[in-house]
Amino acid sequence: MKKPAIAWLNVSIFSTTGLIALLGVPYYAYFVGFDLFTLVASFFALGFCGLSITAGYHRLWAHKTYQAHPILEFILAIGGAFALQNSILHWSSDHRVHHKHVDDNDKDPYSAKMGFWHSHIGWMLRDYQTSHGTDYNNARDLQRNKIVMWQHNNYLALALGTNIGIPLVLGLIHGEMLAMFLTVGVLRLVLNHHSTFFINSLAHVWGEQPYTDKNTARDNGILAFLTYGEGYHNFHHIFEGDYRNGIKWWHYDPTKWLIKACSYVKLTSNLKVSPESRIEKARADMLLKTSKERLLKLKKMANYQEQLDKLQQEYENLMTQLNDYYDTKRRLLEIKKKDIQDRVAQIDLHRELSKQCDQLKQRWRVQKKQWLAFNQNLQLVS
Repeated sequence: MKKPAIAWLNVSIFSTTGLIALLGVPYYAYFVGFDLFTLVASFFALGFCGLSITAGYHRLWAHKTYQAHPILEFILAIGGAFALQNSILHWSSDHRVHHKHVDDNDKDPYSAKMGFWHSHIGWMLRDYQTSHGTDYNNARDLQRNKIVMWQHNNYLALALGTNIGIPLVLGLIHGEMLAMFLTVGVLRLVLNHHSTFFINSLAHVWGEQPYTDKNTARDNGILAFLTYGEGYHNFHHIFEGDYRNGIKWWHYDPTKWLIKACSYVKLTSNLKVSPESRIEKARADMLLKTSKERLLKLKKMANYQEQLDKLQQEYENLMTQLNDYYDTKRRLLEIKKKDIQDRVAQIDLHRELSKQCDQLKQRWRVQKKQWLAFNQNLQLVS
């Protein structure tokens, strides 16, 4: 199969900025040095671009996981142009294709099954989209968004204006033009590019798969640290409509924190969260599958069938407790929303359901511990 033509503009941008970041920045740092103002400016510029991609391009526009006030949309659109990763419309359309056809080498624009280099940067170094055809039919909702289309139609001017103008203005203010060009202009751009590219490449080969193995996506806390919370990629590929990637309080996900914080000042709204019952079931289903596969390797074990039956029974017990708890919790929420005329009856029913819900929650937690312990023992046996 003949490869598409080389995309010389992309090749020149990536190679030039990469060489300056690898050679020019260390050279300047050693012989001249960067002061605190330059380092702080670079840090904030990097964060502005990174969060504009994660909170804006990715979670707001590509997946519609929340709604944003036009002021916030405008800020994220500017940051996206500064990040130099194409327009919102183009980026989001590509990403939706990736999710719909993940790992399909013929359709996924950055399929991980085509190798690390291709998924990381190679897919942008040749005119693959020209050969496959490009349209935005999967992003018609975004074509109705005035800010998205304004940025798309003026992308080149915005990209040049931010990538040249912001370092220039900071350089004039601080009196260190070359330092700002090297750090805010080039190093920031290279770091932002490759932190985003890591999600297409490393996050599909390095990490765990606690929710699904139907695609190559992985959860990786180290990558989450490098990518503003995007590293919990296995979760994201099965629950893409969730505004969070890191769902636990200890998960490093500054994108989630930003979106949530903005909701308190009415800049974001309608934050979508996947039902906890679905998340727990996905984890249990995946653990059941891996434990069964582990047991198959021990088929000659004397009590193989007994252990297999026990595993299935523990899973069914877990699902029973899980469903009972969340069904009761759902009923409790419905009672809170209903306008019942008999307030005394409502209070009594609410009190009874709350008590029942607490009891079922405790039973489910006990059963979950038992389920996890049983699976852990299976791992020790194997």
